[in-house]
Amino acid sequence: MELKITREELSRALYRAQGIVERKTTLPILSNVLLEASTEGLVVSAFDTEIGLTSRHRCEVLKEGAAALPGRSLFDIVRALPESALRIKRMPNGQVEIVSGSARFKIVSTPPKDFPPLPTAEGVHFLEVAADDLTQMIERTVFAISADETRYNLGGVYVEQEGNVLRMVATDGHRLTLVEKTLSGGAPEAKLTRGVIIPKKGLNELRRLVSEEGGKCELGFTPGSVVYRREGVQMVVRLLDGVFPDYRQVIPRQNPRQFTLHRVPFAETLRRISLVAQDKASGVKFEVGEGKITLSSQNPDLGEAQEEIETKVEGAPMQIGFNARYLLDVLGVLSSDEVSLELSDELSPGVLKPVGEQGYLAVVMPMRI
Repeated sequence: MELKITREELSRALYRAQGIVERKTTLPILSNVLLEASTEGLVVSAFDTEIGLTSRHRCEVLKEGAAALPGRSLFDIVRALPESALRIKRMPNGQVEIVSGSARFKIVSTPPKDFPPLPTAEGVHFLEVAADDLTQMIERTVFAISADETRYNLGGVYVEQEGNVLRMVATDGHRLTLVEKTLSGGAPEAKLTRGVIIPKKGLNELRRLVSEEGGKCELGFTPGSVVYRREGVQMVVRLLDGVFPDYRQVIPRQNPRQFTLHRVPFAETLRRISLVAQDKASGVKFEVGEGKITLSSQNPDLGEAQEEIETKVEGAPMQIGFNARYLLDVLGVLSSDEVSLELSDELSPGVLKPVGEQGYLAVVMPMRI
């Protein structure tokens, strides 16, 4: 194998692989990336048995061949090279030589035949999705995924399709987020016939790829995986094998108390009041009165805090407590100037929605304060 490539092009390929290559693994080959040079260019692949990534890059191939190299070390070396033009050559002794200006590295490689076979997407029908929409859907759900490893079925985002609407839902048992977008196109055969669960790590790597550029991208589903594809890049993520709970039962249908709040000032007030709240619970009390909401928190070891927010309140006065961090997570992924907070009673969850924007809601369970 011998080729010429720019530092920027190779860095882009290796950056994409950083979240996939494993540092500590019982299979050392999984800490490697596979470089394959052919007449069509350079293909860089990474695989951790759950996520498989391949990307194709422009280069001048002087000799076809392949080599597996340590993914993280190679990335650090390439970024630090002094010149943009690189020359990469696999030596007879199995080492790979990288030359940039007067800098020369010789890296120990692993035979490419030892690299595990990557999952394929043959026969997959794809849905067309706007990249910006997919990025937003992931960002608005991934933070609500459960970190409890014993609740395996909550360790990812639930994805389902109804007609031309794609929906994502995540919950950790204390909060739930739901976002849906209208699909722009795709083959009729690509319809997702049943809901699937995409794991958190796969979603984070998918977000990294999708957010690189706008335009259109494609999603396809097999019985055990989701496939992301756009020109020159493909990622296959193994799905979680579990049953997602019926999220519809959690979403309150009747909320007699509703009020609108300016998103940024509301978030700033929450952040201030929660400074006094006890660390783990981050509990903040909401006292809903006529024309205002009073937010307060107490900590026997520190003191107390209180602040009022003026707003038009519909419904009778009430008191309710929330984990401030859960509300701040939602407010942080929204872009609307105003948000709507809907409440039923002291024991029922609250519903947070962006004003003037359809297709998103967050449900937050109350807490005793």
